[in-house]
Amino acid sequence: MIKTVHVSHVGRVRSVNEDSAWIRHLEQGYILGIVADGMGGHLAGDTASRLAVETLAADLATLESGLSAHSLTAALSDAILHANEVIFQTAAHDDKYHNMGTTVVAVLLNDASGIIGHIGDSRAYVISKGVVRQITEDHTLVNELFKNGQISKEERENHPRRNVLTRALGTDSEVQVDMDSISLEKGDVLLLCSDGLSNLVTEDQISKVVGAAENPLEERADRLLHLALLAGGDDNITVALFELPDDTVSLSEKGCDA
Repeated sequence: MIKTVHVSHVGRVRSVNEDSAWIRHLEQGYILGIVADGMGGHLAGDTASRLAVETLAADLATLESGLSAHSLTAALSDAILHANEVIFQTAAHDDKYHNMGTTVVAVLLNDASGIIGHIGDSRAYVISKGVVRQITEDHTLVNELFKNGQISKEERENHPRRNVLTRALGTDSEVQVDMDSISLEKGDVLLLCSDGLSNLVTEDQISKVVGAAENPLEERADRLLHLALLAGGDDNITVALFELPDDTVSLSEKGCDA
């Protein structure tokens, strides 16, 4: 049984938390998790991220059970594209929401396998045996410069324009969704997060905190959030964890022979 937890914090600088997060074990047996990081100024950013979460949650709540990976991919992609339409149309009909948008990273799990849909610079990582692997690719200007060889990895991490997005949910009438498949092994943890975490907490720190399987999942999520706050907390911070427990760890925690 996959364990889940999510936490969010406004951070030390912002007055409003424009991040939204949502995790549910659906009746059909799937697990749906969403992290969205809104943008667009007062009220608009949190409205955009909330609309993204609400639209995805509503569209995917009625999925049939036993769907193939192909069908789940199509369902998640369609839901994200629907959210894009909802946010874009809401902004078009109300001046106070002009040009609002949001990132989104969402996972639809069926047992240990799943599909990730992604737009923007919120990220998905898999932490496996102490190794952190980034699943998603940031849709940012700085990442494009890095891919084209114009800046180094170090320059990418510290670039003053690293938060400029090249793709977002809701800012245009049409958008492309990146889709990735994942498969978790026992002991693996999937992390979804906003850039309020990934900009301030290193992969080495993520590995150490998330890999400490002897600690409850809730404690590990809180620790990641706390590290981002200690590093400055200059943005909203959201963390969502999905763990496929290692049975041998559970047994050893209870003092039994594995």
